[in-house]
Amino acid sequence: MAYREKLAAVNFTAMALVYAVYFTIVATRPPEARLLDMLWLFGMVATAHALVAIGGNLAVRIQSGGGAADERDRAIERRGASIAYAVLLVGMILVGVVMPFTEAPGKIVNTALFAIVIAELTHQGVILLSYRRGWHG
Repeated sequence: MAYREKLAAVNFTAMALVYAVYFTIVATRPPEARLLDMLWLFGMVATAHALVAIGGNLAVRIQSGGGAADERDRAIERRGASIAYAVLLVGMILVGVVMPFTEAPGKIVNTALFAIVIAELTHQGVILLSYRRGWHG
């Protein structure tokens, strides 16, 4: 497995696990009365995500020794970022154009966070698939 592929796998897994817990908690409890309560929960989850991602990235770096990015790595990164941007754009149009007229503020905030998480999972997933399938740009 290539160094950048390992990093993508770690980042994808860390984000998927941590935010799956967050969105499960948000979906199963009653709506929050205050956005500050949501902020505390998000703060704990974001801290957990940072710790898991940093720990995983350090482990990969120690195990693999790092590596400079070549043209293929940069092309794969660009491909993942461009696809993720389209996903994020659709999510933000939903959040910023459609939802303000129909939904509560708490739901809008969580939907925006969900769009960001899905876009980043798309980014890391495209990188993983590109390495797995031998994409060369």
